[in-house]
Amino acid sequence: MKTLCRLALGWALLAAPGCKQYLDVTPENVGTIDYAFRNRNEAENYLFACYGTLQGMSNVIYDPGFTTSAEIVYPNDLSERPINDIGFQLIRGTTQNISNPVLNYWDGSNSGLNIFQAIRRCNIMLENIDKPIDLSKGEKARWIAEVKFLKGYYHYFLARMYGPVPIYKENQSITAPIEEIRVKRAPVDSVFAYAVQMMDEAMPELPVQISNSPQELGRITKLIAMSVKAEILATQASPLYNGNPDYANFKNKDGQALFSATADPAKWNRAAEACKAAIDEAATLNMKLYTFIQPANLPNINDSLRRVLTIQNAVTEKWDLNAEVIWALNGNFGYQSYCIPRLTALAVQNSTAAPSSFTVPLFTTDLFYSDNGVPIDEDKTWDYSGRFELQAGDNANRYYIKSGYTTVRNNFRREARYYANIGFDGGVWYGNGVTDPNNPLSIEAKGPTSKAGPKDRVRINMLAIWPKKLANYLTVFNEGVQQTAFRLPRFRLADLYLLYAECLNEAGGPSAEAYQYIDLVRERAGLKGVVESWAQASSQPNKPASKDGLREIIHRERRVELCFEGKAGWDLRRWKEMLTVLSAPVQGWSIFQSGNANFYTLQTLFIPEVSVRDYFWPLSDAAMANNPNLVQTLYW
Repeated sequence: MKTLCRLALGWALLAAPGCKQYLDVTPENVGTIDYAFRNRNEAENYLFACYGTLQGMSNVIYDPGFTTSAEIVYPNDLSERPINDIGFQLIRGTTQNISNPVLNYWDGSNSGLNIFQAIRRCNIMLENIDKPIDLSKGEKARWIAEVKFLKGYYHYFLARMYGPVPIYKENQSITAPIEEIRVKRAPVDSVFAYAVQMMDEAMPELPVQISNSPQELGRITKLIAMSVKAEILATQASPLYNGNPDYANFKNKDGQALFSATADPAKWNRAAEACKAAIDEAATLNMKLYTFIQPANLPNINDSLRRVLTIQNAVTEKWDLNAEVIWALNGNFGYQSYCIPRLTALAVQNSTAAPSSFTVPLFTTDLFYSDNGVPIDEDKTWDYSGRFELQAGDNANRYYIKSGYTTVRNNFRREARYYANIGFDGGVWYGNGVTDPNNPLSIEAKGPTSKAGPKDRVRINMLAIWPKKLANYLTVFNEGVQQTAFRLPRFRLADLYLLYAECLNEAGGPSAEAYQYIDLVRERAGLKGVVESWAQASSQPNKPASKDGLREIIHRERRVELCFEGKAGWDLRRWKEMLTVLSAPVQGWSIFQSGNANFYTLQTLFIPEVSVRDYFWPLSDAAMANNPNLVQTLYW
């Protein structure tokens, strides 16, 4: 979507306030605004400036949903780091502060974008949309709808980070009284309601589909707005926001409560209705869960590898070839070289080309089911107590584990999503320029002398486990990194299906329809339905029959299916499960040991340090000083 970014930076600077504080309401020079909207082309550039902040969110290292879930951790206590790791450091407990908050999206500092500035830009666009005389009626209606979506999304993004935030329906006049300019936080339900209102107002004028993909893919469609509306309502209905006793005393200075005192179950009904409406809209567009279609230039691959590639490519396939992706931002995922291990002698010789340093804790890998489709500690036939015993790869598992290579039993008899998501010592890595399914590459990670093992204190994977799903199978790391680019989905159909199942269960308990949408996702992964799997293989066969049991299953299913996609950091917050999940130590293998037994000795990289205050971000001292009507986030 090249035109979306055309001149966006220039107009972003034009639209920016005189200082970085969102309370600076002095309008831009009137003549400059008139110039910006003097004709259709100039106004379109300003529209793209409204999109600019959203597109900036495509860089995952600045996305709290990606960096604070502990699905992936970045090396600890290293003197050199190729990328900014400040977001990854948040779960270590010593980084966040009120003097200069990390990922400060309120003020636009410390690796955060200024969301209030983006909202202001949207308001300027709506205030001046009538000025271009050569703008057609249809295009004008579409642009207004796009900007309303952006306003709603920006308010929603702030609510996820800060809870109650000011609502900016329009920009204040320069002549407004000081008390009007010094806004206060709005209750979280009011913020969510306004975001939903913007989605509802936008939908009728948004295109159903993008007809000119090379020029417009990434601009907002009706289905994107419907899906985001569903997510907003599900977030509002979730325990973090819906009658959360931890924030019952969070109030404005005038005593206005910012969180509801009691939970409202009806919110889940609204969310379920919105999910179903989006699912029905997707069906009219012939959208479906992605299935890998073998290119003509590849050798015939077996069903096992085809399923692994289906799961990988549901994320890494190009958007215009993927009927599952509802929405992705404009920027390509830029960290494949951090996700791919050294697989060849050439890669070792050229190890400076790829750090390979996004590492996956063992507790993330434990999420994935056994081959029976139930948790490994529930499977009656899976040896959980002996999972760290050594075992050599055999012919039956040759498409997943290198034959004859010694690894641990933990890597055997796992579901296909495990092998699509996780790169592990001894694991098959189909691709990287080798497409013979009978002789694929594999990971050798035991000690510094192995190909994938540590080579220095920078190009190192601290736990010897890689997020395989985030590297396209056609990306090659030998002399250098030849990347097959992809956009990390922000919303795909599997996400919507599981969100709908969650809302149905929370609204009314287990039902055939809830099972149906979970099972659609499981079927694509090669698993039996949730009821059948638990009945046949689990030590807790009746778990899917209770609301609490099915909730646990759905939460886990989302974390498995959407692993590494920037969803878990937000889900764990809205479910109020972050403290529980991040109470476990971040562990993996002893990477400097070469022998099998020594390498497969657990090492602890660090123990996360999070508390109830980490559910929401603090406001900076500067923001508080500039506006006495603001109250600091509770617990900060």
